[in-house]
Amino acid sequence: MFRRRASEAKHVATVPDGGPGAGPAGLGARPDPGPGPASPASSGAEEPGRAAPEPWGPPPAGLDVSAPHPARVWNYWLGGRDFFAADKAAGEEIGREFPHLAEMARAERAFLVRAVRFLAGPAKIRQYLDVGAGLPAGGNTHEIAQRIAPDSKIVYADNDPAVLLHAKALLGNPMLASTPDGAVCYTEADLRDVAAVLAGAGSALSLSRPVALIMLGVLGHVDDYGAARSIASQLMDALPAGSYLVAADGVAVNQGIVSAQRRYDASARPRYGGSAPASYALRRPDELTSFFDGLDLIEPGVVPCPGWRPDGRGPEGASGDAAAAYCGVARKP
Repeated sequence: MFRRRASEAKHVATVPDGGPGAGPAGLGARPDPGPGPASPASSGAEEPGRAAPEPWGPPPAGLDVSAPHPARVWNYWLGGRDFFAADKAAGEEIGREFPHLAEMARAERAFLVRAVRFLAGPAKIRQYLDVGAGLPAGGNTHEIAQRIAPDSKIVYADNDPAVLLHAKALLGNPMLASTPDGAVCYTEADLRDVAAVLAGAGSALSLSRPVALIMLGVLGHVDDYGAARSIASQLMDALPAGSYLVAADGVAVNQGIVSAQRRYDASARPRYGGSAPASYALRRPDELTSFFDGLDLIEPGVVPCPGWRPDGRGPEGASGDAAAAYCGVARKP
């Protein structure tokens, strides 16, 4: 829900290569840490949502961090390092007032880790397009995929200028680079501009070979249900057979969550000013399921995030009527 905003930039700006032998530079890779104190490498890759450490390093040049930013608040909830004092304060306040948001962030990230393990392992997918990627935190798509298959290629797409500034700064760090055999890059594109998203993907991926399209917490930013379905369909139509759709979003499972979301949406602009996220449309579970029409759903189907192939490593979460987010993975026949 905070991973992106779906209404700003309409162009593609691929972040340049980060060093010799690494392919396009990596966004927020966290290699497996050794023993010792918390570091950027130990910010929750296998345990998304654990207590966040203090922010790490100075802000990127030209970035105002005196006010909170939605993507950095999300990063704080996920145990990342790319947040500052204002973001931490906002994250704690919002988490108390709207607990379903932090729950959603952590449940979706834990699902992402399990889904990418499946894709990189049994499904043998080596290309990923993660739309609405937001800021890096433990358990990023490339971190999981390249740990299993070092030749994996990942394109992250987001349209938030502040997120792109963070990405450029992070991509200059050799500790955050892609594996030598793979590639990781970042492209600026609006979810609604399907052509721009695909053009950015084509900068590093071969769209004639299977791709996993990942859309977590983004479809709700498209208010119109038909338009949101059309965007997902157009993106999947551009990908070949054998590709996968991985989607998760907040759902309207009870009136309490619906009311809380409406109150949060009304409060977003006073909290964030010009960086306020677009209002978020909570849809019914059956509406989320319809985004997978024409695809072969992988068991267990569209379910609450904690119920998709749980492995005991992620955070405990609600299920059924109390779940804040549902998810699914499906293959294009």
